[in-house]
Amino acid sequence: MPGLLEAHPWIRSYPEGVSWEIAPPREPLFAALERAAARFPDRPAIDFLGRIHSYRELAALVARVARGLRDLGVARGTRVALLLPNCSWFVAAYYGILRAGGTVVCINPLYTEEEIARQLEDAGARLLFTMDLHLLLPKAVALARRGMIDRILLCSMSAALPPPMGLLFRIFRRRERAEPPADVPVTTFEELADNAGAPPDPGLDPAADLAALQYTGGTTGIPKGAMLTHGNLVANREQVIAWDPEVVPGGERILGVLPLFHIFAMTAVMNLALGIGATMILLPRFQLQQLLRVIAKKRPTLFPVVPSLLAALIDAPGLRRHDLTSLRFCISGGAPLPIEVKERFEAITGCTVVEGYGLTEAAPVVTCNPPTGRIKAGSIGLPIPGTVVEIRDLEDPARRLAVGEKGEICVRGPQVMKGYWKRPAETREVFVDGALRTGDVGFMDEEGYVYLVDRIKDLILVRGYNVYPRVIEEAIHAHPAVAEVTVIGLPDPGRGQIPKAFVRLREGAALSAPELLEFLRPRLSPIEMPREIEFRRELPKTMVGKLSKKELLAEELQRRRAQGGSA
Repeated sequence: MPGLLEAHPWIRSYPEGVSWEIAPPREPLFAALERAAARFPDRPAIDFLGRIHSYRELAALVARVARGLRDLGVARGTRVALLLPNCSWFVAAYYGILRAGGTVVCINPLYTEEEIARQLEDAGARLLFTMDLHLLLPKAVALARRGMIDRILLCSMSAALPPPMGLLFRIFRRRERAEPPADVPVTTFEELADNAGAPPDPGLDPAADLAALQYTGGTTGIPKGAMLTHGNLVANREQVIAWDPEVVPGGERILGVLPLFHIFAMTAVMNLALGIGATMILLPRFQLQQLLRVIAKKRPTLFPVVPSLLAALIDAPGLRRHDLTSLRFCISGGAPLPIEVKERFEAITGCTVVEGYGLTEAAPVVTCNPPTGRIKAGSIGLPIPGTVVEIRDLEDPARRLAVGEKGEICVRGPQVMKGYWKRPAETREVFVDGALRTGDVGFMDEEGYVYLVDRIKDLILVRGYNVYPRVIEEAIHAHPAVAEVTVIGLPDPGRGQIPKAFVRLREGAALSAPELLEFLRPRLSPIEMPREIEFRRELPKTMVGKLSKKELLAEELQRRRAQGGSA
């Protein structure tokens, strides 16, 4: 295959036992759950705070949810929304919607009522799963009263827990619970699933029918819904499985603390687990000491993470009291992985930490360092099986660049979305010659490893020169006192823009701005040196745990306007 190798140099770097050529099954996403239930009926599928559902129980529950949804009118293509934290009901509702023929619309539980309303309206979802918690149910009730949804499908937190814990929750956590009022239409999860199951075959076309409308994180206005078909999600699940030839079907335990409503955990935790018959160890939110106890007690083998989560574990008080050595493989995504964080976590646990890269529009995984092959520090890895990565000119996207040249990362593969929901113009703009434009700047080396330079939108223009925040962040993170850092570009009348760094120090560490600047001088060019450094006790993060530049930029611009400065 000289032609294929010449066009795809990364294939030569694939480890033994991994093939670039892949033929994902043409089937709906839920077919894997049914296979796992037949093959591993008594294996735990979900362990949520000690409440365990076997694969046999989960498959039966999904069938009953699907039948209940069909009885409510859900059919092929009906959009149904999920406003839920990580729990067993999330998995059952997600797969029940698919088994009924519907399309899942995941909503961030931290969204405001108005943000939820805009997403529901855009998706056209009239049914909403949520939970009887004060953080969630009042927003759903308000939306029902506004006519935004036809029915609330209400899940019980106490019923999701093991019986003794559920009873204690009802008694001692009453303030966290919410009861639905009588004036809105509500069907409880128990009522929805109170049937014999056996829903009819929805007759889906995996290549055409949507499994999920997955909304991207937008900086202004409503985010766009990426149309992900069953084929897209099945393909990415199979690509991730193929990338780890040491995976043991029916023998892995995947830790899910990242939120399942986000595309990373949706694929790398939920869909992956059901695809290999693994046990999902689900936590409703990130709590550091609880997470350490769960790892030590439940002994997970696979752990999808974001870098800030690894950094928090490394610095956790009493870390050495907990045994984390069950972890075999961590895939880190969502943000650049500092080399120091990777190396320190590997030294503590003995597991392999690899950096990957993806985006919602690609379901999401595009590249990853091979867990059984050569890992290049600072690289986001090789294109995973069936995936083609092209580097295209920033000014002329029609022109493909050579090895080593920086440009926009563009992607082809079976995991790439159909387009944006009801946005044909935006869909046309995001594809060039059939390849998905990621909006990220990067390059590929001669062995096919890809390096992410930065987001195009985060690029800082200092006196007309391109300055990439990631370069500055990596240089700052090399200082042993630094725990976390993020860099933004601020307007400046003389230079166009200037870099400003926000830094969180390690517990007990001391560092001044002049000391940090002195440390950076041999590591950064004068144009890259941050003009401002601000130390903070905490840095804002997204629900997934990624450091968020958006909040810092808005805060800085507002402060400058209040001071009468340039914005």
